[in-house]
Amino acid sequence: MYDYLISEKNKKFREEVREFVKNAVPPSLVKKMDKDEIQYPSEWMEALAKQNLIGIRFPKEFGGRGLNWESEIIAQEEVGVLGSSLTCLFSLPSICGEALNKFGTEEQKLNYLKPMCEGKKFTAEALTEPRGGSDFFGATSTAVKEGDHYILNGEKRFVVGAEGADFFLVYAKTNPKAPPRDSLSLFIVDKSDAVEAAYIYGLLGTRGGGAGRIVFKDVEVPKENLILGEGEGGKIFYHMMVPERLTTASGFLGLARACFQIATKYSTKRKAFGQIIKNFQAIHFMIADCITYLDATRAMVFNTAKSIDAGAPPALQRRLVSESKKFSTKACWKVINKSMQIMGGIGYTTVYPIERLLRDARIGELWTGTTEIMNLIIQHEYYKEVLSEKWLGRDVEQDAIDAEHEEEKHYG
Repeated sequence: MYDYLISEKNKKFREEVREFVKNAVPPSLVKKMDKDEIQYPSEWMEALAKQNLIGIRFPKEFGGRGLNWESEIIAQEEVGVLGSSLTCLFSLPSICGEALNKFGTEEQKLNYLKPMCEGKKFTAEALTEPRGGSDFFGATSTAVKEGDHYILNGEKRFVVGAEGADFFLVYAKTNPKAPPRDSLSLFIVDKSDAVEAAYIYGLLGTRGGGAGRIVFKDVEVPKENLILGEGEGGKIFYHMMVPERLTTASGFLGLARACFQIATKYSTKRKAFGQIIKNFQAIHFMIADCITYLDATRAMVFNTAKSIDAGAPPALQRRLVSESKKFSTKACWKVINKSMQIMGGIGYTTVYPIERLLRDARIGELWTGTTEIMNLIIQHEYYKEVLSEKWLGRDVEQDAIDAEHEEEKHYG
């Protein structure tokens, strides 16, 4: 762990969240969600609100706790042991609240951010469309202004929390003729009869979180519910990459840690060939790999959180959260698989939760931007950094024995 790095305040906060996760979530809830007997765990959201664990980074005046990103990743990891559905629902207020807190008007904060943090209104982000997920700026949902309101039409899918949300943050085109990055706007859309939310398909994992389809049919959205301004959706989206991806990165640590702890304990009890399997070198190597993956992931996620808290430039934030999300989802997937390997056949059954957490973990490289999109962002931001005039490191090219032969450096 990294106790020596985190503040005393956050150590106490971690214990608070850990006790909450330990005692306030009955196993029956997790089981019913995985069986799809529950489509939206309202009791989970109500319990979070009672503990004042919704929107913890936002100002106290709007119902938050005024904490930082260090606090957020600590909480996300602890909640992560419950699986990706409850962790995602825990992160939604952080994601949607980011747009409201940073770009919203005072009225929007009072009408939506404050009741969201107080657990009086639940929220969801309507981002992905049927025609494609990674092609964000290719969205086809439209919002046409008519007098003092907009008419919203379109369809979104894979909206976690759709079943239980009272309002949605919805990206829609307000100027289809504008360049893609200037064509989208972000709206606060209240649930109504004109907003059709339905849980219509099953999922491999991440069940019970109300991940549904939403259809908007001539929905009237007051102009006051436009966030920041027309054509500003892209600007908001680039900023919301931070909570979307860093909450995923830290939450998956919890999934992997839970599996690894189960497998480690199992290795001290299970006997084969006349001795406990902990004594076998094959087990030693898998245990060592898992410890390394978890420590490396936690270090990367923690560094990213501290960088954001310290005011890192937006471009660096985008690169770091993309690295964290990519590395965490890949590393944690390996830890969960190795944990199942240590368990053997019994780990593949529903006697242990590893098979459920493995199913949950597969979504990590898909949602909030695929791993391929993370790679594009990482290289893009790094090229800008290396090629900028701010690059002041040593010119190591000159350390080559024949560096002075410039005529040999052909670039085609």
